[in-house]
Amino acid sequence: MILEVDNIELNFKNKRILSGIYLKAETGKVIAILGSNGCGKSSLLDIIFGNLKPKYKLIRIDNKPILKPLYKTGFIKYLPQYHFIPNGMVVKSAFNMFGVSWDEFASSFNAFKTYKSYSMGKLSGGERRVIETYLALKSKSLITILDEPFSHLAPIHIEAIKTLIEEEKRNKIVIVSDHMYQHIIDSADKIYLLKNATTKEIKNLKELESYRYLNENVLK
Repeated sequence: MILEVDNIELNFKNKRILSGIYLKAETGKVIAILGSNGCGKSSLLDIIFGNLKPKYKLIRIDNKPILKPLYKTGFIKYLPQYHFIPNGMVVKSAFNMFGVSWDEFASSFNAFKTYKSYSMGKLSGGERRVIETYLALKSKSLITILDEPFSHLAPIHIEAIKTLIEEEKRNKIVIVSDHMYQHIIDSADKIYLLKNATTKEIKNLKELESYRYLNENVLK
């Protein structure tokens, strides 16, 4: 599957947020979106998912225009920045709702085994993030969008999620954005930089310095 997002224009009041956006993603690859805080990354992800309506947009799958929001197609999952599973929901029930194996998760994340009967609201922010990211990645979909999946995670869990992304991309498109750029770079097959309201495909990591997203000599 090939997903193309084209000609997106978004304004808030008189401020231009996105203009002339283009990105291309395909099954088997992780597409990363980098950019400074407040540049419009989350807005772009919301537009792709379909819960934010821009002034203009064109979304194509395998060269066919998609006229309804992608979330209505049933083959996309989205991890937003906020917690999307209700506080009162029991952890095991969340896995049932998403059709994801609790036993498989518990075998990979041993420290979480005792949380099976906990409500989501009793977990720490980082623990909830691990579970929600896992569910977004493992539940049935052809496209998964991850907004800040590494936030508040312990280093051991960051590495586990990076491994999971690598595994899950084999059968789906993964689009990810995070301010922890090194983890994004490690996971990405293609990188877009969102700057001055538009996207620039990064062919060489040194371009991130040229565009002043990173300071010089940060990348080794």
